Amino acid sequence: MMKYFVFIIIFLVSKISYAQKVKVLDKETGKIVRNVTVFNEDNTISLTSNNQGFVDISAFDDKDIIIFSHLSYAYYRIQKSALKNKKLLVYLTKESEELDEVVISAFKRAEKTKRIAEQIAVISKKDIQKVSPQTSADLLATIPGIKVQKSQFGGGSPVIRGMESNRVLLVVDGVRMNNAIYRKGHLQNSITLSPNLLEKTEVVFGPSSVIYGSDALGGVIHYYTKTPKLSQEKRVTSNFFSRFSTVNQEITTNVSAELSFKNWASFTSISYSDFGALQAGENRNHGFSDWGKVFYYSENVNGNYNPNPTLNSDPNLLRNTGFNQTDVLQKFFIPLSKNTDLKINLQYSTSSDIPRFDRLTELTDLTDDASLKFAEWYYGPQERLLISSQILLHPDKKWLENGTITTAYQNIKESRIQRKFGSLDRSYREETVNIFSINGDFAVALVADKTRTLSYGFEFAYNDVNSNSFGKTLNIFNGEISGFSNEFKVQSRYPDGGSNFLTTAIYVGYRQDLNKKSTLNSGIRFTNTNKNATWIDETFLTFQDKTLSRNNSAITATLGYVYKPNRNWQLNGVLSSGFRSPNIDDVGRVREKAGNVTIPNIDVSPEFAYNAEIGIQKYFNKRRFRVGGNFYYTLLDNYIQRDFVFNPDGSIKQVQFDGEFGNAVNNQNKGQAYILGYTINYLGKISKTINTSGFITYTKGSTYDTKEPMSSIPPLFGQFEMNYKKDKIELGSIVRFNAKKNIEDFNFTEGIDNHELTPIVDANAINDIDKFYGSPSWITFGVNGRYIVSDNFSVQARLDNILDEHYIEFASGVSSPGRNLSVSLMASF
Repeated sequence: MMKYFVFIIIFLVSKISYAQKVKVLDKETGKIVRNVTVFNEDNTISLTSNNQGFVDISAFDDKDIIIFSHLSYAYYRIQKSALKNKKLLVYLTKESEELDEVVISAFKRAEKTKRIAEQIAVISKKDIQKVSPQTSADLLATIPGIKVQKSQFGGGSPVIRGMESNRVLLVVDGVRMNNAIYRKGHLQNSITLSPNLLEKTEVVFGPSSVIYGSDALGGVIHYYTKTPKLSQEKRVTSNFFSRFSTVNQEITTNVSAELSFKNWASFTSISYSDFGALQAGENRNHGFSDWGKVFYYSENVNGNYNPNPTLNSDPNLLRNTGFNQTDVLQKFFIPLSKNTDLKINLQYSTSSDIPRFDRLTELTDLTDDASLKFAEWYYGPQERLLISSQILLHPDKKWLENGTITTAYQNIKESRIQRKFGSLDRSYREETVNIFSINGDFAVALVADKTRTLSYGFEFAYNDVNSNSFGKTLNIFNGEISGFSNEFKVQSRYPDGGSNFLTTAIYVGYRQDLNKKSTLNSGIRFTNTNKNATWIDETFLTFQDKTLSRNNSAITATLGYVYKPNRNWQLNGVLSSGFRSPNIDDVGRVREKAGNVTIPNIDVSPEFAYNAEIGIQKYFNKRRFRVGGNFYYTLLDNYIQRDFVFNPDGSIKQVQFDGEFGNAVNNQNKGQAYILGYTINYLGKISKTINTSGFITYTKGSTYDTKEPMSSIPPLFGQFEMNYKKDKIELGSIVRFNAKKNIEDFNFTEGIDNHELTPIVDANAINDIDKFYGSPSWITFGVNGRYIVSDNFSVQARLDNILDEHYIEFASGVSSPGRNLSVSLMASF
């Protein structure tokens, strides 16, 4: 009997002891966290979590505040008695409660900003929810230092430090979005990912070619989509989001479901957005009564036919701006072993036809008798498919501490359809790009205290481009399209015999904490690119060489230094180089705009950037408030610019495009140019309930050889925010502004700045400087609020551009939204 009694006592004691074992988990993934230091405030008790993530807290008193500490995570403080309500589970987060965020994009591994010399901007899931952007391009426009251009509402071309399109690298979940046909000028691909699918977005400013290779001259925009988390118990959660906006009758709906288990997790999300015609602002403080108004529009959409432009009953209603878009995300997270995880990532985005608004409002000339030029000009459905797998390694070996191997396949489809008024000939240009890629990124600590770290990696990416073109003549019967009478040849946009673009690269990086106050980051990368193209048809253009084969190599390097004289100051310095190897678009594109026809130039060679920058940050109020500034100078060498092609006699070459002749232009290497500027920003808490942020960005750029302003240089711009949060209520206000850009600061050669879309001050002037005004200044005000009804339901509203200001972003072909009320509902189950 005594044996049974002793056994029962031992069993009960063990159960009580086990009941005081806390399990420590990663909040992002749900995986266990080992070697977590656990101690009380007096530091009289200090423990460590074991290999299963458990730590026995029975030695602590119920009233003790227990602190969980790990090098890779923020401190977590909780009273022991409160742990019972959390089922003895502790989730650690990699985001600090102070202003030192953990970012990944700068080195492709988690690192705190206090060790990073480059300018970094991060917008979190909470920020995305508060901003409530209609597209991911609208999201980017809220980030300090980024300006977004739009040629149509269904687009958005981010500008970073005076660099745009294929000089800015887009990345999603570690996979390059930039492909062989990313063009110079304005690029609208940033919207092919719904903001409702994003966990966060990180931006690295300045040349980042050591880590990312070609294209990262202005910077890197890295989208991170939501990832499912593991759970010790079976858990199924779902979320619903819906928004309505008055300015374009937008309806967006997003539904998602997350399945969490101990050994695998799944996340599924579907987002659908429908945008109607955009209403521009009516308050014209810039003084130009008709600028941006649409007096006539084309009704030739959705299969309709009208031989003449239609009078617009409301010139501030921008017809032919609506479209719809569907985005699907499916992601799996599977731990293969204690040290190896697998992520499977499936993304699909498609849209309706997207009208090219600036071309549909283009006039035949600038006279009073001018008429609309195009009856049809739209992008066909823009499709993006991504299938990717990531193996996350954490072997903790001497030669490899952690690493990621990412393989991906992307299929991109886009098309352009156009027809002019007075013609029944419709042209089609279709492109398909298949991209296969694999890259590995690894890191290892060279010493036990991790003050010296070596990183290394490789990249392989192959782009296969297929370009198809044809024309059809419409049959019209009783004012409707009844079919097609014949087909005719159309010049293809890219080489019709096919083309490909191959990138291979290796890199090495080294980080060392020189002492407690300073950190040195360095890296070097070797990249090789190879492109091949074949032209077949010579109906419109003749080619001296019908085949192209070019091989380019580049070595880029970076050196960054971080100095922290004390806890409240940080000084950064960066010297870096970058390059951009000409892609298929650079050497082989054919298109027409404003009477200029771009033709191929197979002799374009890489352009290089050499950058120097200084960053200063000052912290206040126990590091709850930060003021900072980044100042940079970038030298472009052998820069690529579109310019006229001349005949031997000195006259501009004329070429035919869609039945009309125009001036021949192509991409050409020039000499040297510079871009300099700064961003000054602040961020922090004024009190427990009030926080504020703001920034101002200035950019200037010019060529050294021709003394001409560089393209894509935005005017001075910025924004200021004030937010209040207490209990279940969140309130905010925002001011956005843009200074004037004088017409003499526009680049006229390339046409990228779209100076002809600015207000006309003298239609009879001989030169453009006297004819056009430039980009007018503007300022807008907005307010927003959110009410948390319960843990599972909240409602949010925004009122933007309260004064209904009419304005157009620099270089854009479409007016910005007028006064807009948007209401969002969010629910979780």
